[in-house]
Amino acid sequence: MNSIFTQIINGQIPCYKVAETSNCFAFLDINPNAFGHTLCIPKKEVDLIFDLDDKDYLDLMNFSKKIAKALKKAVSCNRIGLSVIGLEVPHAHVHLIPLNSMDDVNFKKKVKVSDKEFQDLAKSINSFL
Repeated sequence: MNSIFTQIINGQIPCYKVAETSNCFAFLDINPNAFGHTLCIPKKEVDLIFDLDDKDYLDLMNFSKKIAKALKKAVSCNRIGLSVIGLEVPHAHVHLIPLNSMDDVNFKKKVKVSDKEFQDLAKSINSFL
């Protein structure tokens, strides 16, 4: 069965897409720790990030770096944090989280974002790519 992320890639589940390449996909987390929290995933469904082959791993990290730089331009923050947890969805993924304090990386703290804000933010991040 396809992971929820594979379903998002395939358009079966809607998302706020930020960017896409032939190997990677980025979209806004709908339950964000901070405004701008973005997920970067490989299109290949692999559960654990360190099980990706070297090419796919490097593609994901380079893609995440580009998204992080665009995210930093789109969202006012001190820096962009990167986290790989991977417990909630069996599909390798990178969390890019705009940080102003250590509280922003607490996965128990969530912020509310409206549909319009999500749409505008996805477009804004993409515009800096």
